[in-house]
Amino acid sequence: MATASTPGQHPDEPHREGLAQRLNWLRAGVLGANDGIVSVAAVVVGVAGATPETPAILTAGIAALVGGAISMALGEYVSVSSQRDSEHALIAKERRELAEMPEEELEELTGLYEAKGLRPETARQVALELTERDALSAHLSVELGLDQDDVVSPWHAALASAVAFTIGGILPLLTILLPDAARIPVTFVVVLVALAITGYVAAWIGGSPRGRAILRVVIGGALALAATFAIGALLGTTGVV
Repeated sequence: MATASTPGQHPDEPHREGLAQRLNWLRAGVLGANDGIVSVAAVVVGVAGATPETPAILTAGIAALVGGAISMALGEYVSVSSQRDSEHALIAKERRELAEMPEEELEELTGLYEAKGLRPETARQVALELTERDALSAHLSVELGLDQDDVVSPWHAALASAVAFTIGGILPLLTILLPDAARIPVTFVVVLVALAITGYVAAWIGGSPRGRAILRVVIGGALALAATFAIGALLGTTGVV
């Protein structure tokens, strides 16, 4: 069943409640998948370049997969927690100012709308009507670009990042277990195709050019794989490992 849209709202524009939460999930998921693909692939390709022993490759890959997923989840949790704490502090500050000096806040809101191009009398009327309806939401939106009902969740970001990293990391971990002659080239192909997909999704989320984003992540991933394989092969050839 279709939901009614706000009058004047374009259907293809993201004026929806909870947008910050959804974008946060998507961002953490795409970054997690991209990191999982590259980091695990780099580890297993590097080890495969040094030794053909499957147990050694598998052990290194699993360690990279588990350690990376935990690291990504922890990093996202700390980062988003800091962002959430800052947002809550700003909301509390604005609420306190509205309670202690409502007239000054009304003047401030009026000035902000004047700065946006409204005539003084229009800006005053808009500020008055919004203040009567929901003063806190009006100030948060105009002053800070915040929505008190759409504060990002660190737990959601951490979970999305860890799950995406694991899914992304499993791809090179599986392909590297193929027979010796096929494992390296197949892993390269699978990784680069997967990176192209994550690059496309990241560009779609941000509304940026798809081709440039895909090219960026594919070239970066190819360089990472080539470098780690070369180092692994060099160490294996020289007898260091």
